[in-house]
Amino acid sequence: MNTENKSSTKNHTRNEKIYRIKIFNDSIKFYLPRVEGYNDIIKDITLKYGALSIFEFDGYFEGKFEPTKYIRVEIHTNDVNTEKMIEFANEVRIKLKQQSLAFEFNNNLILVESDD
Repeated sequence: MNTENKSSTKNHTRNEKIYRIKIFNDSIKFYLPRVEGYNDIIKDITLKYGALSIFEFDGYFEGKFEPTKYIRVEIHTNDVNTEKMIEFANEVRIKLKQQSLAFEFNNNLILVESDD
């Protein structure tokens, strides 16, 4: 967790117009397979963080030659607890009945895997 650079909201004035800038320190990207239950995960993330972006793509993972549809859910926020985020990712992995689940936290790819 980055505690040195807290997020900031600043008011700016240019050409007599006032506007606000918000800076978010943390970026999280979940890579969710489009399997039963993925919509519930997206709803949970939306309720927790309020805003997100979604990208759909074909993934060729685990040595498979047939693509799997994936959704990348991207969140920008502040003051993320890394350990809690890893635990959340593991809960998502279990709910989606996956052997592994990948997510990016501040440009570091983290793979959460089953140990069996």
